[in-house]
Amino acid sequence: MPQPPAEHPAASTSLMPPVGGAGQGGTYGGQPTPPPGAPAAGGNGFSQPTTYAKGQPTPPRGTRVGGGNTPPGGTPAAGVRRPAAPPAAGGGLGRTRKARLRVTKADPWSVMKVSFLLSLAVGIIIIVAAAVLWMTLDSLGVFDSLGKTLKDVTGSDTNGGGLNIMDYVGFGKVMTFTSLIAVVDVVLLTALSTLSAFIYNAAAGFTGGIELTLAEED
Repeated sequence: MPQPPAEHPAASTSLMPPVGGAGQGGTYGGQPTPPPGAPAAGGNGFSQPTTYAKGQPTPPRGTRVGGGNTPPGGTPAAGVRRPAAPPAAGGGLGRTRKARLRVTKADPWSVMKVSFLLSLAVGIIIIVAAAVLWMTLDSLGVFDSLGKTLKDVTGSDTNGGGLNIMDYVGFGKVMTFTSLIAVVDVVLLTALSTLSAFIYNAAAGFTGGIELTLAEED
């Protein structure tokens, strides 16, 4: 009895279209198979529209919204990307930092040097000011007027003698007296400033010193 011819495996054809493997995009029946995790497509091949509750503000145009509907409570889904908040008013201004410091000790040696230089400058200013003032008064004739007035009052013109004001307010005597005052000023200010430093250090040991607040702008 004749046997039917055996079919070769390679000669068999399949009428089913190839199906993509797991995790790989393929086609089935002429339609592309969406990859896993992709949003479900509607009947026309588009994603489902996002709906909002009545009175809920909609995001600006161009804002990406995740799939799924927004709950009616007004809170968007986890996939919603909100627009960045505008910068606060005055953001360009610098920030001020404050620091509170306390002066607990003043070095007497440094205080003495600084006070000596400052008192020396004050003494020089006094001498220069006295010289300028004397020359200004002399150029205006103030001393001559005072001398004539004193002679008229005392009647020294008839006697040939009398009081001469320039013997007391002459330039040499005025500058000598002014220089003496400047030297005393230098010595006293330097000594008092140094003594004040010692007194402050003693008082700061009990009270903690003077508190200062310093501010710095960024």
